[in-house]
Amino acid sequence: MAMQVANKTAIITGAGSGINLCFARLLLNKGCNVLFADLSLRPEAEELVSRHSSAAGRAKAVFQKTDVTDWRQLERMFGTATKAFGGADIVCPGAGIYEPPWTNFWNPPGQGPSKDKIEDSRYALVDINITHPIRTTQLAISHFLAANKPGVVTHITSVAGQVPFFPTPVYVASKHAIQGFVRSLYRLEEPRGSLPKIRVNAVAPGLIKTPLWTDHPEKMKFIAEDDQGWVTPEDVAKVMLELVEGEEHVGGTILEVGKSVRKVETFMDPGPPSDKNAVHHSSSVEDDVWSDLGKQWKA
Repeated sequence: MAMQVANKTAIITGAGSGINLCFARLLLNKGCNVLFADLSLRPEAEELVSRHSSAAGRAKAVFQKTDVTDWRQLERMFGTATKAFGGADIVCPGAGIYEPPWTNFWNPPGQGPSKDKIEDSRYALVDINITHPIRTTQLAISHFLAANKPGVVTHITSVAGQVPFFPTPVYVASKHAIQGFVRSLYRLEEPRGSLPKIRVNAVAPGLIKTPLWTDHPEKMKFIAEDDQGWVTPEDVAKVMLELVEGEEHVGGTILEVGKSVRKVETFMDPGPPSDKNAVHHSSSVEDDVWSDLGKQWKA
């Protein structure tokens, strides 16, 4: 079910920066319209949207300010895509966060820098990393079925979906969840009467040099300054395009993206190569976790 992206339309959450911005730029350059759904745009994203907002003869870009934890705003993305472009063909629920202090397992709700409120009975990280991509996929499937046309949903998971990592357990859990979710939807691409085929797959990046890391000193503690494991977001965007356009990348496919690209097997997978795709300097961060535990629970 390969889909050529020219003259198609994509909805991308988190398109204001990082991997999602690079994917949006790549799609626009190949003639695919893009709806940028994010809370805000970094300057380079603003420039890209402005350049593709009205010029004749090129793919168009539209920005919709979107809080992905609000289901009504997720629904509005599809309405905006329909009004602006006649509908969507490709959906990437790419927005995600890497266990920041304000929604973090080691900073419980009601303590420290956490902004999660006990009275709300929810974690923002779970809303963003798990609930939002699940709900967006539901909406995408309904959109494709209503239009009776094929569609592609490409998720962004992580090598953290294959391995445990003590300092960021909720992030790890979220990526395990999305990998299981993507695999479980593989049959949507199989022929079934007159229903359109829908492909759901994912990339699983390792260390990617994006603002998700570089703008957060607490996260950069995990990585040596001369770490050779970095991969560019442009590299990941190219693999995401392959997932859309490649005939062989059927539903349920998860491609790990590090210094090399490989398919993550459902069973008996060897896991990511630790010398290339993983963080290496976790001891100091683990020390901080133990220190926080001692303060919070008087251990």
